[in-house]
Amino acid sequence: AGALLSDLRPLDILAEVVPPAGSPSGVRTLQAHGVRGLQLSAAAAQAMSFPASRIFFRCDLFPQEFSIVVTLKAPNLPPKKNEYLLTLVAEESGALLLGLRYSPTQLHLLFLREDAAGAWQTRVSFRSATPTDGRWHTLVLAVSGASFSLSVDCGVPLHLTADVPFPATLSVGGARFFVGSRRRSKGLFTGLVRQLVLLPGSDATPRLCPSRNAQLAVLSIPRVLQLLPGKPEDNEVLPYPYETDLKVTLGSRPPCTKVEDAQFWFDASRKGLYLCVGNEWVSVLAARERLDYVQQHQDLFTSSETLGIEVFRIPGVGLFAATANRKATSAIYKWTDGKFASFQSLRTHQAQSWRHFTIGRKIFLAVANFEPNEKGQEFSVIYKWSHRKLKFAPYQRIATHSARDWEAFEVHGEHFLAVANHREGDNHNIDSVIYKWNPATRLFETNQTIPTSGAYDWEFFTVGPYSFLAVANTFNGTSTRVHSRLYVWLLGSFQLFQSFPTFGAADWEVFHIGERIFLAVANSHSYDTEVQVQNDSYVINSVIYELNVTAQTFVKFQDIPTCSALDWEFFSVGEDYFLVVANSFDGNTFLVNSIIYRWQGYEGFVAVHSLPTFGCRDWEAFNTSAGSYLIYSSAKEPLSRVLRLRTR
Repeated sequence: AGALLSDLRPLDILAEVVPPAGSPSGVRTLQAHGVRGLQLSAAAAQAMSFPASRIFFRCDLFPQEFSIVVTLKAPNLPPKKNEYLLTLVAEESGALLLGLRYSPTQLHLLFLREDAAGAWQTRVSFRSATPTDGRWHTLVLAVSGASFSLSVDCGVPLHLTADVPFPATLSVGGARFFVGSRRRSKGLFTGLVRQLVLLPGSDATPRLCPSRNAQLAVLSIPRVLQLLPGKPEDNEVLPYPYETDLKVTLGSRPPCTKVEDAQFWFDASRKGLYLCVGNEWVSVLAARERLDYVQQHQDLFTSSETLGIEVFRIPGVGLFAATANRKATSAIYKWTDGKFASFQSLRTHQAQSWRHFTIGRKIFLAVANFEPNEKGQEFSVIYKWSHRKLKFAPYQRIATHSARDWEAFEVHGEHFLAVANHREGDNHNIDSVIYKWNPATRLFETNQTIPTSGAYDWEFFTVGPYSFLAVANTFNGTSTRVHSRLYVWLLGSFQLFQSFPTFGAADWEVFHIGERIFLAVANSHSYDTEVQVQNDSYVINSVIYELNVTAQTFVKFQDIPTCSALDWEFFSVGEDYFLVVANSFDGNTFLVNSIIYRWQGYEGFVAVHSLPTFGCRDWEAFNTSAGSYLIYSSAKEPLSRVLRLRTR
C-alpha cells in the first residue's frame, strides 16, 4: 500500500522542509570542501518537520520495502552519544515509529513492531559504518522484510538479516517526519546534511552507483544546495543565509590537520596564500615555485649502514627521522635549527625499515627486524610514544621472519598492520601476516595471512570506497622473476585483484596526478638459477602502471631504465610532480646516480636531475617552514644525506 502512495518515485524528505523560497528557523547553509549542506540548530527541531500525510496521501501504510539515501558530513561525536538523522513520530502519543540514528561507531535503524502481544521498538545496527573523517559521504540503507543492507560511497554493501522483519502494516496516520531530530533538541544532528531521500519499493543503490563521485552521489537534493557557490545575479536574492567557514592565519607555518582543514594561511615572507587540504598546505595565491636545482644540506652520520628512513611529525613536538640501521642500534633524529640532531637510540637487529602510525591519540613506531636477537629469538617491535617522557618505549613484540617492511592502514574505522616476511631460513615462499588492532586488549592480533615470495614491501591505498594492498615479491628460491600481487578488501578480508610480472620487486609507490592513479614498482634484479648472471641483469626496467577505471585494472604506462632500483618516492614542488628512484647497483659499482623524474603530461616522466649516491636504499621527501627537502639512506656506508630542493 505504501508503494501506491508515492508511485515508487524518490521522495525528497529534505526538500519538503527546505522549500525553494523562505528559510526555516534555525537552519544555516554552510559550505565544506566546496560542497553545500544544511546545519541545524536547536530552534530547527519543529521547523524541520512536516506531516507524513503530505507524501503518503493515498494510503497511510509505510512501505515494507524501501531505501533511505543520506549524504552527510558527520560530526566527530564523543563515545556513547547519538544523534538523529530522521524520525517519524506519532503526534499524539509521541511514539517513535521510525528512526535513523547515528553514533560514532554505528548506524541504527529503529522501528515500531506491533502484534497481539503489544508494541515494542526494534533496532537494527550496522557497526563501523559511520564515517567520521570530516568529509562528505553518501549512505544507502535498503530494507526488504527481514533483510537490511547498508552501503557507503557505493562500496560493498553490509548485509544483515534481522530476527524481526520490518512491519508490513506500519501506519503513519497522524504521524510527522522530523529531519535531524526526534522532535526535541536532545539528539539533534550537529553535522551537515545535503541529501535525505526515501525511495519506496526498491534499493536505491543501482540508481546511484557506480558514480564518478561516490561520496556525493545524487538521487535528489534541494535546489538551494544544487547551486554552485558564487556571486548572485543582480536581481537574485539568496533564499537562505549562506556562510562559509573562513579563517586566515598569519605568521609562521601553522599545522595543517583536520582541525585546520579548509582554512587559509598567509605567509607574509613569501607573499603567498595557502589552503589546508588534507594534511598539507596548498598554494592558492603565490608566485609559482619551480624546482631549480638540488643542494646538499646535511651529512647525517649514522652508527652503521642505513637500510630505511621514516620521516614523521609528532604534533606539538616536532619533525623526526627514524633510521633503520644494519647493526645493533637504530636511531631517531629530531629536526632542530634546520638540521637533524640525535634524539633517541633504540636497540634493533639489522633493522630494515620503520613505520610511523597513530591510533587515536596513541603514536606508534614499528621496526622490521631482519635478524634474530642474541638468544635466537626473531621478532619485530612496536614502540609507543610517551607524552610524559617524550620518548618511544617498547609496546608490543611480534614474531616475524626476516621482516622487511611494515605497512599501517585503516579500513572501515579499524586499524591494521601488515608485515612483509622475507624468508624463514632458506625458504622464501612463506606467509606474510596482517594484524588487526583489538581495542579491548589494545594489542595487534593476527587477522589474515597471505602467501608471499621473498616479500619486500607492502603498499596500501584507496580508490573511492575500495581499499587495496600491494605486495612486492622479490625471490621464490630460484628466480627473481616472480609475480607481485595486488589485493582488494572484500567481505572482511583481502582478496587477489591483480598480478604483475616483476623482477626482484623491492618497492611499490602509489600516487595521484589529478584524478589519475598510478602505481610504480622498483625492480632490483633479474636473476634465475638456470641463467648465468650477467652484469646488466641489474640494469633493468622499473615500471609505472596506471589505473584504467573502465577496465578496472592497472595497465602499463611507462618503462623507466633503473640500476637495481630499491625505492620510489613521489613528491611535488609548486604545481610540478616528481619521482625519485633509489638506484643502488649497476652490476659493477654501488656508486651510481639516482634520478629525479618530472611529470610532463603526455611525455610521462622525464629525467631532470642526476644525483650521485652510493648504495642508495631509500628516499623520503619532507617539508619544513624553510622549504622542501629529500633525504636518502645508504646501505653501503654509515652516512645518509639531506638535500634541499632549491626553487625559482
